[in-house]
Amino acid sequence: MKTLIDHLAQYAAYHRDRRNIASHFIGIPLIVLAVAVLLSRPGVELAGLWWSPASLTALAAGLFYLRLDLRFGLLMAVLLGLCLWAGAALAGQTTAVWLSSGLALFVIGWIIQFVGHHYEGRKPAFVDDVMGLVIGPLFVAAEAAFLLGLRHEVEQAIVQRAGPTCIREKKAAA
Repeated sequence: MKTLIDHLAQYAAYHRDRRNIASHFIGIPLIVLAVAVLLSRPGVELAGLWWSPASLTALAAGLFYLRLDLRFGLLMAVLLGLCLWAGAALAGQTTAVWLSSGLALFVIGWIIQFVGHHYEGRKPAFVDDVMGLVIGPLFVAAEAAFLLGLRHEVEQAIVQRAGPTCIREKKAAA
């Protein structure tokens, strides 16, 4: 099985332009929230919790993240829990509010992602490996940790494999 470094380095190889990474700080959370919203129906309240397809998806993702790394896994579990809370709140609204909110978040998030990949000059990682859809949120959490000066050893291992980040200059068409 792949390790945390394996997954993050493979994903990072598609994301070395700092503008693309910055776009992921907005786009990916919007997409994750959108998925939580859209999968929060149908649902049922049991023991004071809203159980829906979103809950089961977040549980599976959370267990995957915990298997990769305890600290990042706990962070991701908290973030997924917040998305579930917002998803359940919107699922309790009218169908129009629930559906339009979820779809708007999803479309806006993907637009931001594709703008970032325009700067990168490279297709999104999930095109070559569908696991990129699961690793993307973890990548954002890891990049935030690195910006805060945390998990330096993980950052160094990723940079060693994927290379440093930069701002890519577009080559003029001949």
